[in-house]
Amino acid sequence: MSDLDRALERADANHEASLERLFAWLKIPSISTDPAYRHGCREAADWLKRELGGLGFSASARETPGHPIVLGSMLKPSAPTVLFYGHYDVQPVDPLEKWTTPPFEPRIIEGGGKKVVVARGSSDDKGQVMTFVEACRAWLETTGSLPLGVTIMIEGEEECGSTNLPAFLEEAKDELAAQVALVCDTTMWAEGKPAITSSLRGLIYEEVTVIAADRDLHSGMYGGAARNPLHVLSAIVAALHDESGRVTVAGFYDGVPETPEEVREQWRGLGLDADAFLKPIGLAIPAGESDRMIIEQIQSRPTCDVNGMWGGYTGAGAKTVIASEAHAKISFRLVGDQDPAAVRDAFRAFVRERLPADCRVSFEGHKGSRAIRVPFYSPALSKAGAALADEWGVAPVTIGSGGSIPVVGDFKRTLGLDTLLVGFALDEDQIHSPNEKYDLESFRKGTRSWIRILAALAS
Repeated sequence: MSDLDRALERADANHEASLERLFAWLKIPSISTDPAYRHGCREAADWLKRELGGLGFSASARETPGHPIVLGSMLKPSAPTVLFYGHYDVQPVDPLEKWTTPPFEPRIIEGGGKKVVVARGSSDDKGQVMTFVEACRAWLETTGSLPLGVTIMIEGEEECGSTNLPAFLEEAKDELAAQVALVCDTTMWAEGKPAITSSLRGLIYEEVTVIAADRDLHSGMYGGAARNPLHVLSAIVAALHDESGRVTVAGFYDGVPETPEEVREQWRGLGLDADAFLKPIGLAIPAGESDRMIIEQIQSRPTCDVNGMWGGYTGAGAKTVIASEAHAKISFRLVGDQDPAAVRDAFRAFVRERLPADCRVSFEGHKGSRAIRVPFYSPALSKAGAALADEWGVAPVTIGSGGSIPVVGDFKRTLGLDTLLVGFALDEDQIHSPNEKYDLESFRKGTRSWIRILAALAS
């Protein structure tokens, strides 16, 4: 029997004890956003530090201005090192009355032919972190060592913005040196169908204010003659897309890569069409670029969306005024090598070019982030994909995420690391909602998957 087979066998033998350890961690109320649970966050960090220390990791809970960051290290001379990231903090539990069982009293519930753990943090992210910890345990208990060097970094502020993480990465970057980062805080494509998230869209966010008259005006006296900033801003917003759904800002698509045809062919086979994606939310017609599949529209193509517009009177009843100001919040999701600063400048120029001479405009920009991507043909992605296929009996889907995970950008900028995002949650796990749950089979096979991935990355 190979070392890999023995580690997999040990993980299966450890399954019940693994659940007991997970339950002990889930019982700790580590809500990072609520100061009342500061002690719970400390307790959760200390629990994990003891667990890693008991496995032989050099473990510590590093102080930050907020909640501690747990760092565990077990390096292997002349072998590559991976940096594993997760978080021990959880979302608030409100509304409490919608939980069928207390959120910090984990339960196993059976239904629909499967078993799930119900508790806050079961899927996001304590359960997923424990798949990796238990994989390390299986290797250590069978061979006395890990197949490669491993550094584990688990923070306690992911759910409130990871405020103190960038400074910690800069301070500890020598300790965090690795060849690739691993994140287990994402989902599978579907039950029984694993996925590797290889790209994350970047983001810029702008607030625009168009100003016309020096005060609100009576629409009976001034209507028809005075400029209405709501009309002006609405026209500008309407011009942001053409009839095919493409964004019309000059240079917007600079740096946008084409997805390799073999990857697009894989995506076509996933069956994600308008009926499957839009019908459950009461829609039917895709609104993105008309020559792109829905899966491209939501993960590999850039977007522009209006997130809010307002101005004038919005209270009950009637008030016939022409507003002096109109406002909009607009976000751009970026892909590939799009430059957030260049897109921001081009958007502002787009607005100014369409502004009447007697109007003014102001902008408030929020922090931008670049898109992150792992090359489709990177050795680490290929090895992890093969390991997942061996475990699940089906090749994983290599997908992008429409959202943004800032820590992945921090890993690239500060540590120079590409990141593989391999998660075992399901879309139905109700993360951030009452009755959050985690499928027991995902937990078991997630542990086995990490055992295989560690072996593959060591080869």
